[in-house]
Amino acid sequence: MGLFSGLMGNASSIDPRTATRELRRLLAEGEQIRAAYQLIRDYFVFTDHRLILVDKQGVTGRKIEYHSIPYRSITHFAVETAGHFDLDAELKIWLSGTEVPLAKQFSKGVDVYEVQALLSTYVAR
Repeated sequence: MGLFSGLMGNASSIDPRTATRELRRLLAEGEQIRAAYQLIRDYFVFTDHRLILVDKQGVTGRKIEYHSIPYRSITHFAVETAGHFDLDAELKIWLSGTEVPLAKQFSKGVDVYEVQALLSTYVAR
């Protein structure tokens, strides 16, 4: 991932095996990571059970908040593709009980259709 892209708040794909090594103690038995995206230090992960947001805090990043969102809590979502002048794609996820969506931007190299398909697979169960 490019530093500039990360500084702009754009997520880039990371290898699910890398995310699995980082999160292995948090995963339920048999839970598998399907896709992972990184924003400088923070990242978010789609498993076959939930969405996990990882927030590394402080200067060193040793303090970490793990936020698990079961797919059943997602009421709806939107994916906006990149355009000619707006080069970044965007994902918005609305959770039950909240009015403001969780929003993430993706860099040019991320396939937002893959993200859409992941959410469709797990939210529409």
